Amino acid sequence: KFSKGSPGGEDPSVSLFRHYLRLKTVHPEPDYDAALKFLDRIAAELQLPMKKIEEHWKYDAFSAFKDAEGNIYARGTQDMKCVTIQYIEAIRRLKSEGRKLMRTVHLMFVPDEEVGGHKGMETFVNHPEFKNLNIGFALDEGLANPSEAFTVFYGERNPWWITIHCPGSPGHGSRFVENTAAEKLRQIINSFLDFREKEKHRLNTSECFTLGDVTTVNMTMVKGGVAYNVIPAEMDVSFDLRIPPTVNLQEFEGQIQQWCKEAGEDVTYEFAQKHMNQNVTSTEESDPWWSAFSAACKEMNMTLEKEIFPAATDSRFIRAVGIPAIGFSPMNRTPILLHDHNEYLNEQVFLRGISVYEKLIPALAGVVAFPDEA
Repeated sequence: KFSKGSPGGEDPSVSLFRHYLRLKTVHPEPDYDAALKFLDRIAAELQLPMKKIEEHWKYDAFSAFKDAEGNIYARGTQDMKCVTIQYIEAIRRLKSEGRKLMRTVHLMFVPDEEVGGHKGMETFVNHPEFKNLNIGFALDEGLANPSEAFTVFYGERNPWWITIHCPGSPGHGSRFVENTAAEKLRQIINSFLDFREKEKHRLNTSECFTLGDVTTVNMTMVKGGVAYNVIPAEMDVSFDLRIPPTVNLQEFEGQIQQWCKEAGEDVTYEFAQKHMNQNVTSTEESDPWWSAFSAACKEMNMTLEKEIFPAATDSRFIRAVGIPAIGFSPMNRTPILLHDHNEYLNEQVFLRGISVYEKLIPALAGVVAFPDEA
């Protein structure tokens, strides 16, 4: 039976089938949104209830969905498209008010921070263009704070990415071969993870420590072997270490050397990343930059909590060339969800952040020139 209303007298079921086929749901880039809209429409037509069971994100991660409470869900709401727009809108307000600042304010947008910053800020701070800017102080990203307070980061832990190479005697999997790579690997893993437990215990038993005050150790990769019945001639294990600026880095590397020596003959290591600069930014009231920052925050009745940043940001490259930098994102009353599912920021928190920068930027730009500044 054919419907007169269908093109060419086509059966409506065939038309529906063909419509569904036109939706590009093939991998590697399936258009699931289109398929869901299609099924939503059919459910409405048939007056059938429809329930979507989705893992992780409540809403599409790039839809910037705003719920009834004003929470905006999207990747980048906390890290850190929020700060980008807050900077821009604060500058827009200051310009519209005709404000004249004593210092020049530069907005810098650089790539690759999430993958180490090597092609971004690390390169740019040594570029003549950067040096010609004559930067005296920098603001960079921070983290949300679930409480009423705002977190301020004055330093960072040093990221060390290290691989330990464990060579050993190969052989058949049916034998007790001496001096195997696996035995050395086990010793290395035990040494690193025993230290990890000690640091975790320090964090959990101290009321004054935050994550940025201890060294985190995480085993991230293991490599070795070619077959079930072949004892490998080498096995490798990699660790992600984040070391606070209070640790003597030379002594810590000496500890790694000792662990390698204890594991057995010819155990060596190499770094994929080894950040050595431990500069921190002063948070003493006698420091003009910190005094301007903290005074402006105090005027806005903001409570500040000073910490070492637990991960890594572009601030480390700025501090490494001798420029003080503060990591700060004005997001209080907000759970820390950067890189997490359902990352969100409430619109009122976002809007207040613009007002915060509207006060902070002139305060920092009003710090009088130092004798050594051109």
